[in-house]
Amino acid sequence: MTSDEQLRILRVHPSQIAERALVVGEPKRAAAAAELLENAAEVGSYREYVTYTGHYKGKRVTVASHGVGGAGASVAFHELFEAGVTTVIRAGTCGAAISGLIVATGAVRADGTSDKLVPLAYPAVADYRVVHALHEAASANGYPDPLTGIVLTKSFLYPGIIESDMDMWFEKAGVVAVEMELATLLVMAGIRGVRAGGIFASDEGLGAQKEKESGYDPFHKGLQESTQAMLPIAFDALVALE
Repeated sequence: MTSDEQLRILRVHPSQIAERALVVGEPKRAAAAAELLENAAEVGSYREYVTYTGHYKGKRVTVASHGVGGAGASVAFHELFEAGVTTVIRAGTCGAAISGLIVATGAVRADGTSDKLVPLAYPAVADYRVVHALHEAASANGYPDPLTGIVLTKSFLYPGIIESDMDMWFEKAGVVAVEMELATLLVMAGIRGVRAGGIFASDEGLGAQKEKESGYDPFHKGLQESTQAMLPIAFDALVALE
């Protein structure tokens, strides 16, 4: 692909994409993140995919929204990698048993997408340099020692008639959070040699309690505050990586 060819879905020219990218689910969160950049410009918008590029602490950075779920998010990830992104951090919200910020070391591949790209034996692992950079940035921003561990990436939000397995994942398998896109990102990044990781904002009560799928409230004050704190941490980690 040349810099003159527009990415098919993101509707962005590769030359408008930085090597460092922050990805978020919600277009409004992408806009909020872009407000932290210098000289930020919206370079693409189509459906749930909105893309901005600017500078953070002197380094060129792209922010892109990817929507909900692994299948749709994989479209954004594929095109970002195609455009030359070499380091990517997902900054998202999650369900967890604690409030605050969570750094992922890896993800359970229940996303419903990554198993169509590479066998399930392939792990969804965050790059150790990204994990370290996120810890350093969190500490520098007043959040020392954030909860760290494996998150569950699942393919649905609301439960159906199949009994929930959340107790198994949280209480027996040691999963620290649940979200919907990280495993897809980590697997796609892994098979392309891209450095990737994730940081998540959580609010107490969204976690291992019973039927938390139906208890998620994206407008909860505590969750909104954690999300605002998460963005500069993610950017600091992103630009710290050489």
